[in-house]
Amino acid sequence: MNRVVHFEIPTDNAERTSGFYSAVFGWKFERWPGPQPYWLIDTGKDGPGINGGMLPRIPLGVVNTIDVGSLDETIKAIESNGGKVIMPKFAVPTIGGLAYFSDTEGNAFGILQADAAAK
Repeated sequence: MNRVVHFEIPTDNAERTSGFYSAVFGWKFERWPGPQPYWLIDTGKDGPGINGGMLPRIPLGVVNTIDVGSLDETIKAIESNGGKVIMPKFAVPTIGGLAYFSDTEGNAFGILQADAAAK
């Protein structure tokens, strides 16, 4: 079964946003060393949950990302069931392939095919 493995919070002001979530929930933020501005969010180790990321504002709102075995097969299934790809697949170095889609109700999600060799 494919599971939600990551969430993303868009921001207009990384310092303000990270300060808010740190103060309210105790989350820790660390700048990702990749080519684009991105911060990893550590939500802690106690109990169930997932970690996430923060990125400059995109018009999708908060996005949950689902781990999949094949981006290409999942994209075909999304499109044949009424969903739409809203950002074509692209590589995230050392993480894998990523794409964004909207479901039949217009909700945005990411799909990730893990691949540590991604460039």
